[in-house]
Amino acid sequence: MKDFEYAAAHSVDEAVSLLAARGERAKLLAGGTDIIVQLREHLREADLVVDVKKIPELMKLDFSPAKGLMLGASVPCYQIYENESILKHYAALADAARIIGGWQIQSRASVGGNLCNSSPAADSIPALIALGATAHIAGPDGRRTVPVAEFCTAPGRNQLKRGELLVALEFAAPKPKAGSHYQRFIPRNEMDIAVVGCGAYVELDATGKTIVGGRIAVGAVAPTPLYAAEASDFLKGKPATEDTYRQAGELARKIAKPISDMRGPAEYRVHLVGVLVARSLAKAAERANS
Repeated sequence: MKDFEYAAAHSVDEAVSLLAARGERAKLLAGGTDIIVQLREHLREADLVVDVKKIPELMKLDFSPAKGLMLGASVPCYQIYENESILKHYAALADAARIIGGWQIQSRASVGGNLCNSSPAADSIPALIALGATAHIAGPDGRRTVPVAEFCTAPGRNQLKRGELLVALEFAAPKPKAGSHYQRFIPRNEMDIAVVGCGAYVELDATGKTIVGGRIAVGAVAPTPLYAAEASDFLKGKPATEDTYRQAGELARKIAKPISDMRGPAEYRVHLVGVLVARSLAKAAERANS
């Protein structure tokens, strides 16, 4: 590993200043589970590593039924899936956090870091997109927000500009008859990369039998995780049935443009999109009715 300087920022402004001064030669460390490996393997280079784990704003986890959830970018995964409010109202987020690496990784890794690493197969991103999350970003020019569905721009690349960092992720207030689910297909049970991942969110009417609205997102089937707009729009007004979920899965397959690699051929991954979308929608609807 090449030598680098280390700095622990204690405020967002301090982190922005450090990042802006060094530009591309500065890298962020939230949990370190990605960047340390990348530096060691010479996949990335840095003259300065800025630790943001000591910034209180990035470590906050605030929920209220009226305002929703504000999740700091550095909050570790285990705090997410152990939080009762998240388990109840944003279950897909807990599903994803629970399978990002093993439990040792989850004590350090964060959903914010997983998003900023911007892997096409990242587990958290389809869940975030399905839940309609918004990214709060700080930089030299102030603060701005970006829908997570638009955050990733290419493998390993995203909307962050020079000197910017992800501060928090915001989720809307929960609806009374809503549920979500994330699942992936992998060769092993843990610490593996998704062959396909799917996040689904469903909102039902008062009877629990008709879909008022929904959002579907898929990962590992394109250069970035994708929001399945046509499949999501199709759900509105449809009965909450297996046939509806199957049809939505077929529509979601249309956006999948995967590659063939050691984890699976492209044709198989397209097939899995349909299967996982249907299953994720069914589980999300089940949670909405529980």
